[in-house]
Amino acid sequence: MSMTDPIADMLTRLRNATMVRHDRTDVPASKMKLEIAKILKQEGYIRTFKILEEGAQGVLRIYLKYSNDGEPVIHGIQRVSKPGLRVYRGVEELPKVRNGLGVAVVSTSRGVVTDDQARRLGVGGEILCEIW
Repeated sequence: MSMTDPIADMLTRLRNATMVRHDRTDVPASKMKLEIAKILKQEGYIRTFKILEEGAQGVLRIYLKYSNDGEPVIHGIQRVSKPGLRVYRGVEELPKVRNGLGVAVVSTSRGVVTDDQARRLGVGGEILCEIW
C-alpha cells in the first residue's frame, strides 16, 4: 500500500516515540528522510541514526535524545508543506521557528537545509517541517 505523505509519517513516528520515551524508532528509508535525519542530528535533536538493509526499501533507525532529567529534546515537530498544499518561501520570507529556538527544514535547489543555512546560501524553497 502506498503512502500519500511519507515525511508526515516519519514526523508522526518521531513524535509518538518521544511521547512514550522510546529509545529509538524505525522509519522506512528514503533519500529525503535520510537528509531530514542528518539535519536532526546536526542540530542536536536526535542522538544518531543508521540505515538497516531490511526488505526492498531499507529501514532508517533513529535513536532519540533525552535530557538528563528524561525530558525529550524534541518538544514539537510539525509538517508545514503537505501534498495537498505545498508551501514555498523566498529567502526573505523564510520562517524563524520560535524566535530562533527551533529549526525549519527547507528543501532548496542546493539540497535539504535548515532555514538558517538557506538564508546564508541566499535561497528559498519548500518548507518541509518545523522542529523545536
